[in-house]
Amino acid sequence: MIKYLENSEDFEKEIQSGKVLVDFYADWCGPCQALGQILEELEGVPVLKINVDTFAEIAQEFGVMSIPTIILFQDGEQVKKNVGLVSLEELKNFVGL
Repeated sequence: MIKYLENSEDFEKEIQSGKVLVDFYADWCGPCQALGQILEELEGVPVLKINVDTFAEIAQEFGVMSIPTIILFQDGEQVKKNVGLVSLEELKNFVGL
């Protein structure tokens, strides 16, 4: 399930329980668009997409310097971080599927 962050107040609530994969992206980013298509094939982990142009403060808080960046959260805590485009297989390994 892919969800787009609509306001920064919802961020903590969205990552609070279970595994959540957060995708930091921008509409103008080619690799981000490619990753978006791969994320649509991922099943078993909810995905929260955060536009870095809209929510720069959240991106800065998590040290996002390049996009796409994906961060895996477990019960609100950052577990893993990856920068760059990954394949579906790499993505499944990243989230532990």
